[in-house]
Amino acid sequence: MAASMRLLLRRVIRLSHRYNNVTAAGGSARSGCCWGPSTCRCFSDVAGDRSTHFGFETVPETEKAKRVYKVFENVAQKYDTMNDVMSLGIHRLWKDMLLHAMHPQPGARLLDVAGGTGDISFRFLEYVRSQQERQKRRTARSMQTPSSQDISDNYSTEDEDTSQESRAVVCDINKEMLNVGRKRADSMGISAGLSWVVGNAEELPFDDDQFDIYTIAFGIRNVTHIDQALQEALRVLKPGGRFMCLEFSKVTNPVLARIYDAYSFQMIPVLGEVIAGDWKSYQYLVESIRKFPDQEEFKHMIEDAGFYCVKYNNLTSGVVALHSGFKL
Repeated sequence: MAASMRLLLRRVIRLSHRYNNVTAAGGSARSGCCWGPSTCRCFSDVAGDRSTHFGFETVPETEKAKRVYKVFENVAQKYDTMNDVMSLGIHRLWKDMLLHAMHPQPGARLLDVAGGTGDISFRFLEYVRSQQERQKRRTARSMQTPSSQDISDNYSTEDEDTSQESRAVVCDINKEMLNVGRKRADSMGISAGLSWVVGNAEELPFDDDQFDIYTIAFGIRNVTHIDQALQEALRVLKPGGRFMCLEFSKVTNPVLARIYDAYSFQMIPVLGEVIAGDWKSYQYLVESIRKFPDQEEFKHMIEDAGFYCVKYNNLTSGVVALHSGFKL
């Protein structure tokens, strides 16, 4: 009940803040306004009815979430297949790089937002399991002739590992994506330490200071209010927790950029039609990448949200960027 009341209070405060921004900037909640070249917003006659982008199309903010939901509902069944085809399998390497940069330790709690089909969470649980196995092998090698104290300490360590089991929570607004993820987990025999939650990145259904790591892979560009999603990430992380975002970005190599653009706009929608029977959804996904802020701009957005030590690494010449920051 307390958590629900806090969520409701935050929603009221945010709506009030938006209204005050409108009236302060334009003098009237019913007039058009613009308060700076990088934060210009256009309004209809209805207060708070702002516009945003859906790919290259301009739509009311209230409509974008519904459209994005429909896109991922349509592509959910073929989502993982299309990821392999579109990226020629390279998306697997990008996600592996994310996990190696994360380097989670046993007992860590992960929140994987927009993680519908579970790729990041599966990798997280496997990585932590391999870390535990590696620690056990090192311990076994160092205990060739163990004393009674060594044996006792070993049992204590095993009990501690059990009590500090790592957990991954997959949170996604789209129920169909979560259903696909659950089926994948069942087929892979993954159940321990894994939870599935329907939730909006802009209003996460979790209390403050709950997670050690927050990840969002190829999902934040689909959020209507990226700044709110970043603030929610900060809220649910524990002090010392880490934010990590894997997202398509701006290609730094001019030659590769031209090839990438041609491939994106001419081939990906065609592949979407042939494999998933859905041209329009993959046309949107390509366009949404071009509308997302570049590496430096997104870095500043993460810093503005309150994260520290923010940095990014370009992968595949900036086709994808891995951003990270810490909550202090």
